[in-house]
Amino acid sequence: MFDRRQLLATLSAAALAPLVPRRAFAATPVRLATVRFGSVNWLVETIKSEGLDKKHGIEIVPVEVATNQAGPVALLAGNADVIVSDWTWALRQRSKGEDFKFSSYSSALGAVMVPKDSPVQSIADLKGKKIGVAGTAIDKSWILLRAYTRKTLGKDITEIAEPVFGAAPLITEEFKAGRLDACLNFWTYAARLAGAGARQLIGMVDVLKALEVSPAPPLVGFIWSEKAAKDKGIPVDALLAAAHDANDVLAKSEPAWERLKPLVKPASDEEFASIKAYFRSGITSPWTAEQTAAAEKLTKLLIELGDTELVGDGTRFDANLFHTAAG
Repeated sequence: MFDRRQLLATLSAAALAPLVPRRAFAATPVRLATVRFGSVNWLVETIKSEGLDKKHGIEIVPVEVATNQAGPVALLAGNADVIVSDWTWALRQRSKGEDFKFSSYSSALGAVMVPKDSPVQSIADLKGKKIGVAGTAIDKSWILLRAYTRKTLGKDITEIAEPVFGAAPLITEEFKAGRLDACLNFWTYAARLAGAGARQLIGMVDVLKALEVSPAPPLVGFIWSEKAAKDKGIPVDALLAAAHDANDVLAKSEPAWERLKPLVKPASDEEFASIKAYFRSGITSPWTAEQTAAAEKLTKLLIELGDTELVGDGTRFDANLFHTAAG
């Protein structure tokens, strides 16, 4: 028999359904720290555009920070659930009692760049010249370059060239203006310079190989607190899976990169092609036991160099820092 009241109830529920707060059906949020113009934003945009956040049941909430150095501060303060930073920093914090975990984000590393028509053909040719260094005197790439020259030239690069330290954008502009003979810059800036015609003198991957750290372990990755993830139900594994899928897209899809152009802001087609090539070359596979061994060797090397500011007093290598397929 027709039940008018039941029909009205059903119709009312259907009419009110769109008014139910979306949060009731929202995916699990994860706060990810991002630098406004950093490459992490490219990955996040790809995840959202491809629907990979929905696929993995997460909602990425970007926490914008001004600099790369601000990310770790946000994590320690509890203002972000996950950041992208160096595992050397995470290892130092773990030695202080934190329970941070690390999963590789990119193996792309910086490089020493020189002008296309520069007579400089090797690091030795930088004698008496100015080299710009993105960051400070304790930047890991600079420390490793110093170790490299001591091994290959028998002299610290600081003894043969004049280092000029500064923020990456400033070093880039000084280089373009011809006020620097060479520059050691982060991979995104090195890629842009290469696209504009600059020449790579030596990449940090080659530096690591020369220092017998092989396979070169990815230095930059996702970092989070294991306890916080468990206690708060932060979907870190889902975020990592979404990032993996997004990298698969960016490794093959030209339309996906065209969509990113407004974020990348390339100055030319050549610069855009260079950035894509650098990014794709840095896409990582799951962390391996061989990389853990290489990371341990690199840690010991940094400690031997006396770099207490970068690695920290009392820092001990801990293989449990690195997130693997097993956890």
